[in-house]
Amino acid sequence: MSGFVYILKSERNGRYYIGSTNNLARRIDEHKIGKVIATKHLLPLQLMFFQRFESLSQARRVEYGLKKLKRRDIIENIIEEKRIKIARE
Repeated sequence: MSGFVYILKSERNGRYYIGSTNNLARRIDEHKIGKVIATKHLLPLQLMFFQRFESLSQARRVEYGLKKLKRRDIIENIIEEKRIKIARE
């Protein structure tokens, strides 16, 4: 089963949120209607980026790696280049 990493941006305060899922449309809808506690206070949200991965576990590893960086410039670079560059294992 494939997985996705996605980046949302709050239209309220400009903050980014990084997440992963196996069903992108459902998860984005959950964010937009306020069902996700982590982003409820950031509404309204805009989907800025998503990338598909071979598996949900791979997508989760990439998500956690990006969250550890906590760098706005890296997130904005991903959005601008429209891809996440990952080193091959």
